[in-house]
Amino acid sequence: MRKTHYGKGWARFCGWCLRRLGWTVVGGPPPEPKAVMLGVPHTSMADFLIAYLFYTSFGEVGHVMVKKSLFFWPLGGILRSMGCIPVDRSNASALVRSLIEEMTQDDFFKLAIAPEGTRKPVKRWKSGAIMIAKETGVPLYAGYFDWGTKRVSCGEKFPLTGDVKADLVRLQEYYERLHLTGKHPEKYITR
Repeated sequence: MRKTHYGKGWARFCGWCLRRLGWTVVGGPPPEPKAVMLGVPHTSMADFLIAYLFYTSFGEVGHVMVKKSLFFWPLGGILRSMGCIPVDRSNASALVRSLIEEMTQDDFFKLAIAPEGTRKPVKRWKSGAIMIAKETGVPLYAGYFDWGTKRVSCGEKFPLTGDVKADLVRLQEYYERLHLTGKHPEKYITR
């Protein structure tokens, strides 16, 4: 069983840090005990910090996937305590299957995913988040961190049709209409 919540003192401190960094929180975390939350645009390692402060300020753990090569001592223990899940990115289908299984078994599991799959500019986003939400029956939230306005949100619940490819196209079109700015704007493209 993974850690699901933080204490009130740590949550308040993280919220204070987020405000001190100039960020405005729009809404709160998903009300459901299980959800897949997107984090767009993903152009910097600093995106993780903002997302961590956001979710933690509500006392909740937003689990994120991090490449397993970063889980060496002592960093591995720190990352695990922050809700990070070590992953082997060489087998994407096995990774998605294991996350589906884990999400199905746990009573409380909020998974944050960057659909770009990398901090580099990519036109073709990964469909893993949509597949996980579809297979587990949990809602998908179109979250964002906009470095231009310094607004962070878990976003709106994004309705899925069951057609993964069509949903991915709709999702990229949705984000394009938001006109978000990444920390490194040149690394963020939607199509």
